[in-house]
Amino acid sequence: MQIKYLMDENLAPIYQIQLQRKEPNLVVWAIGDPNTPPKGTLDPDILIWCKKYDFILVTNNRSAMPVHLIDHLAQGQHISGIFQSNLSMSLGETILACF
Repeated sequence: MQIKYLMDENLAPIYQIQLQRKEPNLVVWAIGDPNTPPKGTLDPDILIWCKKYDFILVTNNRSAMPVHLIDHLAQGQHISGIFQSNLSMSLGETILACF
């Protein structure tokens, strides 16, 4: 099974660029890219999209996303995973944590 990441629209594009640079064969898409949810998509809909297409969500949304995840799971849904960026980690440390 290939790991696939969907980058939240609020993450700096450098995260997507650096993940693809570190591992060129890795699937790293960002919200708003072709075939992804458009920018402005509501968090619950992003979780449903990630479930449907088996993507791990990478986000810095530490306030609302956990609440949406709890609701998502309570509805019997699932998701491959969510990485929440750690503001105390450097870009390099964050990229390494994805592997």
